[in-house]
Amino acid sequence: MNQSLSPERVRADIAELLDCDPAEIAPDEDLFDLGLDSVRIMTLVQRWRAAGATTLEFPDLAEQPELGHWTALLTERAA
Repeated sequence: MNQSLSPERVRADIAELLDCDPAEIAPDEDLFDLGLDSVRIMTLVQRWRAAGATTLEFPDLAEQPELGHWTALLTERAA
């Protein structure tokens, strides 16, 4: 696994944009309900592409905006 896209990194990056503690984000919680929007998703897409998820696209995240899904998607892509 690419350590730059570890589950901890994914959670921390999301929490940073939501201005909350990473532990506050449940794996199955809808991130839109927590305040994530399309602009922030694009910020994450760009950040994570630079960290190694070069084929990541906006719909990959927007279609299922849950931490658990994103973590699986990103750590599998980076593996």
